[in-house]
Amino acid sequence: MASPKLRCSRFATTSRTYPRPSVVTTDDPFITETNDTKKCKLYPKRKRLSSMGSHLSPWPTYTSGQTILHNRKPCSDDYRKQAGSWQQQPQGTTKPRYLEQLEDYLHKELLLLDLGTDLAQELRLQPYREIFEFFIEDFKTYKPLLSSIKNAYEVMLAHQKEKIRALEPLKAKLVTVNDECDKRILAMRAEEKTEISMLKKEKMNLLKLIDKKNEEKISLQSEVTKLRKNLAEEYLRYLSERDARKILIADLNELRYQREDRSLAQSPGIWGEDPVKLTVALKMTRQDLTRTQMELNTMKANFGDVVPRRDFEMQEKTNKDLQEQLDSLRDDYKEVRKEHEILLQLHMSTLRERDQFYSELQEIQRTSTPRPDWTKCKDVVAGGPGRWQILAEGKNSDQLVDVLLEEIGEGLLREKDFFSGLGYEESVPPFLRFDGVVENKKPTKKDVVKLLRDAWKERLAEEQKEKFPDFFFHFLERRFGPAEAMAWAYTIFENMKLFRSNEIMSQFYAILMEERSESVYIKQKEIIAELLKEMTNVDSQNEGLLTMDQLRTVLKSTFPFKKEEKIQELMEAGGWHPNSSNTDLLNYHSLFIEDEEGQSVPFVQKLWEQYLDEKDKYLKELKQLLGLELHDEVTLPKVREALMTIDPKLDKQTLNSYLSQAFQLPVTKLPEAGEHKEEGIVTLLQTALQQLQVADIRRVGSREQEPAS
Repeated sequence: MASPKLRCSRFATTSRTYPRPSVVTTDDPFITETNDTKKCKLYPKRKRLSSMGSHLSPWPTYTSGQTILHNRKPCSDDYRKQAGSWQQQPQGTTKPRYLEQLEDYLHKELLLLDLGTDLAQELRLQPYREIFEFFIEDFKTYKPLLSSIKNAYEVMLAHQKEKIRALEPLKAKLVTVNDECDKRILAMRAEEKTEISMLKKEKMNLLKLIDKKNEEKISLQSEVTKLRKNLAEEYLRYLSERDARKILIADLNELRYQREDRSLAQSPGIWGEDPVKLTVALKMTRQDLTRTQMELNTMKANFGDVVPRRDFEMQEKTNKDLQEQLDSLRDDYKEVRKEHEILLQLHMSTLRERDQFYSELQEIQRTSTPRPDWTKCKDVVAGGPGRWQILAEGKNSDQLVDVLLEEIGEGLLREKDFFSGLGYEESVPPFLRFDGVVENKKPTKKDVVKLLRDAWKERLAEEQKEKFPDFFFHFLERRFGPAEAMAWAYTIFENMKLFRSNEIMSQFYAILMEERSESVYIKQKEIIAELLKEMTNVDSQNEGLLTMDQLRTVLKSTFPFKKEEKIQELMEAGGWHPNSSNTDLLNYHSLFIEDEEGQSVPFVQKLWEQYLDEKDKYLKELKQLLGLELHDEVTLPKVREALMTIDPKLDKQTLNSYLSQAFQLPVTKLPEAGEHKEEGIVTLLQTALQQLQVADIRRVGSREQEPAS
C-alpha cells in the first residue's frame, strides 16, 4: 500500500504544471449555505473513511516502479514515450482498497436514494459530490485547484437552477396558451363542421329543385311538341277543306252555268222552268239565307266590341309609358318631400344655433378682452420666429398660453441650481420625502422623455408588485445610484410639472400623483398595438400602405361601438379629407410615430381625446341615472344597478372591478348581489365618480334602448 505522498506524486506526473490557484469564493448565499450544510453532513462520513487515507495503494501496480517525472507537459514527446511504456505494461492488476471502498460507498448511497421524486437527478448528484469532497480533503496538494473546479461547477449549477426556476412560469403560460389555442381550433372546427353540414343540406335541396325544374321543362317540351304536331295536322286538314270547298264551289258554278246555258237554249225565258224545281230551289235559297243571317248575327255578337290588335298593342304601350312616368314622379315627389322636411328641420336648428351664437357673441363682446397679438412672442422665445411658428402651429389661444408658460418656466428652471426638500410629511409623495437641498441636474426635454420611456419599459417588464411611486424611485436608484436618485427625482418631477402639454410627461405625472391608474396607459398602448396589428393583417402585400376604405373597415372592426362621426374624425386625423378618393393609399405606420420629445401624431392624439370624452360621457350617464347630487351618499346596489343599466354587456369580473374602484374595497370583500350587507356599503357620489375617473373605465357594449348608429 503506497503512502499518500506517493499517490500525490503519481497524479503530479499526469497533470499539467500551472501556478497554484487560490480557493474560489462566491457571494451566492445559496452556494455558501449548501457548502456549510454539506460539510456538516460529510464530517461523520469522512471520519468513517479517514482511515482509508493511510491505505492508499498504487493502481495499476506497475506505476509504483516507474520514475516520477516532474514538470512534464502531457503533450510532450517524453510524455508520449512514457505513456507508451506504461501501456505496454501488463494490465492484470487489482484496484486499490481505497478506490473499492469509495465505489462501494457510492453504490450504497445510490441504492438508498428515492428516485421517484421530481428531485431525483439532484439527489443522485449528492453522492458524487460527497466522493469529490473526500478527494479534495485527501489530496492536500491539489485541494485549491479541485476546490475551485468544484465551486465553478456549483456556481454553474446554481445559475442553471435559477434559469429553470425563471422559465417555469413561462412553461406554465405556454401550456395555458397551447390549451387555449387547441380549444379555439376545436371550436372553429365544430363551427366549420356545422356550416359544412348546413351547406350540404342546402346543396341537396337545390339539386332536388333543379331536378324538379328539369322534369317540368321536359314535360313542357313534350307537351309543346305534341301541340305543334296537332297544330300541323289541323292546319293540313283545314288546307284540305279549303281546297275541297274551292273545288266544290267551282263545280257548282260550272253546273249552274251549264244549267243556265241549257235553259237558255231550250226556252226563250225562265218561266218555262219546272215549278217544282223552282220551289225546291227557293226553299234551299231561303235556308242558306237564314244560315248566313245567323252566322252574321253570331259574328256581330262575338266581335262587335273587339278592336284591332295593332291598336290594342299601341294603346297598351302608351299606357305602360304613362304608368312608369307616374311612378317616377311619385318617387321624386316623396324624395323632394323628405328633403323639404329635412331642410325645414335644418333651417329651424340653424335658426336656433344662429340665435345662440348671436347671444354668445354679444356676451363675448361684452365680457371679453382684446385678442392678443401672438406674433410678438416670436422675437422673445428662444429659437426665433422659426421655432415659435413650429410651437404655435394648430394651437388656440389657451394652448398658446400653456406653450408660452412652458417656455418661460423652462428658462427659470434652468437658472435654478438647487431644489429645497419638501420634508417627510404624509402629503409629500414618497419619492420626494427629503429634508435638505438637492441639486438640479438640468436635463433637456429629450433626456427626460427618454428616461421616462426607459422607466415604462422596465415597469412593463416586471411583475408590478410595488406601487408606482416606489418603483419610480427604485428605478432612479438603479439608474443613477442611491446618492443621486433624490436629485433626479426632484429634477424630473419639476420638469413633468412644467411641461404639462407633453403627452408622456403629463401621463406619467398623473399616474405618479395617483390621479390616473397606470392601467389606463397600458390599455391605451395595447389598443394602439392591436390597431397596428389589424392594419398589418389587412396589408397582404406588406407594403405598409392601406386604402381609405381599408382604413375605415379596420377602424370599424377595432372600435365597433364608435359612431360614424367618431370614425370620420379618426379618418380626418389620419389624413383623409373630402377630396380624397377611397382608393387613395396611406402609409399606416406614420399614424403611430412619436418624435424625440414624446409628441404623438394627430391620429393617436385623437384616439386619446375620444377615450377621455367617452369616459366623461359614461360617468355623466351614470350620474344622471342615479339622480343624486354630488354631496349625496350612494349605496353599492344602486351603483351596481346603474352600471348594468347603462352597460348591459358588463361581465361580472369587470363590474366587480368598477365597484371595487368606486368604493375602495378589495374585490374579495365585495358582497354578492342581493346580500343584506350591500346596503351597508355607502360613499359620497362625488368620491365614487372621482375614483372611477382615475381607473380605466370603458363601455363593453351599447345600451339596448339606443338606436344603432
